[in-house]
Amino acid sequence: MSKVVRLGIAKMGCLGSVPLLEFLFDERAERTDLDVRVVGSGAKLGPEQCVEVTKTLLNLKPDFIIVAGPAQQTAGPKEARKLLADSGIPTLIISDGPMVRIKGELEKAGFGYIIVEADPMIGARREFLDPVEMAIFNSDVIKLLACTGVFNVIVDAVDRIIESLKRGEKPSLPHIVVDRNLALKAAEYSNPYARAKALAAFDLAKQVTSLHVEACFKLTDWKEYTLLVAAGHEGVRLASKLSEEAREIEKASDSVLRRPHHRDGVRSRKRALIEKPKKD
Repeated sequence: MSKVVRLGIAKMGCLGSVPLLEFLFDERAERTDLDVRVVGSGAKLGPEQCVEVTKTLLNLKPDFIIVAGPAQQTAGPKEARKLLADSGIPTLIISDGPMVRIKGELEKAGFGYIIVEADPMIGARREFLDPVEMAIFNSDVIKLLACTGVFNVIVDAVDRIIESLKRGEKPSLPHIVVDRNLALKAAEYSNPYARAKALAAFDLAKQVTSLHVEACFKLTDWKEYTLLVAAGHEGVRLASKLSEEAREIEKASDSVLRRPHHRDGVRSRKRALIEKPKKD
């Protein structure tokens, strides 16, 4: 019988990749080869929160750790990584585009990483962002990450690590920048119009980050930055709609790709709705 892998997930702050992360690897709660624990810092990611989360997670003695959240170049995540490096536990960092600036540092320290270019920063200005708007933004981002293939990239990478650990091997940690080409390849759309819509959604979401960086960190006139964050959220709404339309095109030809996990962690695939999935 193969080893049951204990996966620990540290959520530090929020990105579109974060809220449903643990459920991507066991979508029907039936895997017998995987046990997952999650510890979160809430919205904040200062040193105090990130260190506490990391220590709590390490006490659970995971075989493998995922750290997911934005602003990996700031003090909180840096302090957390010091503890993780000392632990010797294989660790994968999942974050957004700005993490590309420290990817060399992460590689040197022995961390794996997945950088998602289309996971945009939220427009966090008080004149615009409230709990409802925050929830809508993140639901839109989750949908576009699912429909453009980003979640497929993450699941495939994590499943390979889990399989290595089950065999008693030291896993090879990935160093991945999820750009539009990699995401669309993983989405495996069969219709070129579906691919075009997914590509447009990915690139539109990627551009929103630059709008929000300007609005949140560069502009001081509240009327200007309020308009800009509103524009960014409209961009994400349209990106989400485009990504959903891509999937609807695949539905129309009965060719939606589905890749469920089996109890032993092996994934299968199917295209037709009325069809049994077959193991890869």
